[in-house]
Amino acid sequence: MDFQGRAVAVTGAGSGMGERIAHRFAEHGAAVAVVDIDADAAAATAETIEAETPAEAVAITADVSDADDVAGFIARTVEEFGSIDVLHNNAGIPQEATPVEEVTEATWDRIQDVNLKSAFLGAKYAVPRMREQGGGVILNTASTAGIRPRTGLSAYAASKGGMITLTKQLAFELADDDIRVNAICPVATDTGMLPQFAGDDLSVEGMAETIPLGRLAEPDDVADAAVFLASGNAQMITGTALEVDGGRDI
Repeated sequence: MDFQGRAVAVTGAGSGMGERIAHRFAEHGAAVAVVDIDADAAAATAETIEAETPAEAVAITADVSDADDVAGFIARTVEEFGSIDVLHNNAGIPQEATPVEEVTEATWDRIQDVNLKSAFLGAKYAVPRMREQGGGVILNTASTAGIRPRTGLSAYAASKGGMITLTKQLAFELADDDIRVNAICPVATDTGMLPQFAGDDLSVEGMAETIPLGRLAEPDDVADAAVFLASGNAQMITGTALEVDGGRDI
């Protein structure tokens, strides 16, 4: 899978899954825009990419729930690298396991804004660029929670279910433009964010016990899926929600 000459923007790339996704694309030759709300984290990822791979990387600070910031990082990617061939809408925030009646409107709105509206905004501003280029790939990080919900994750599950449906809609809508759109649905993944999902009835150990393969996902598992879906090896795949779940959704 060769991404030489291609430009990839990954949101939430300052840490966790996003960091590994950005690094993996760079390992395959892509120029990478490392987008994160945390400027220092984005810079650290970009510096590591340039130190450890032959690829170019640029750090961009952006709040993916803000339209101006999203338009800005798309434009900056094109300015830096001449194109945006792959957009991975990966940034997201967790929800602590909470009974639905205790979820505040502010929590609900913030989760929808970061986890779902961000993908709409990414597509809104990337699609015209990709259309001009003659095509592209959009990837969205959804979750197994959008397929098989867990206790106490009403806002999070709704955001990820919406991400899956948005992915399918965009894949249908953009097929004539040779823009493929796919979602990745990771099971509980071993990152710094994972403990934030825990609650009285949901522990990290308990999450792992529900996975038939017997372990949590690793960021590299998700990164491998992303690179495959964005590559020419997946040129007939669009509108899918790929479960990177160790059998959780069986």
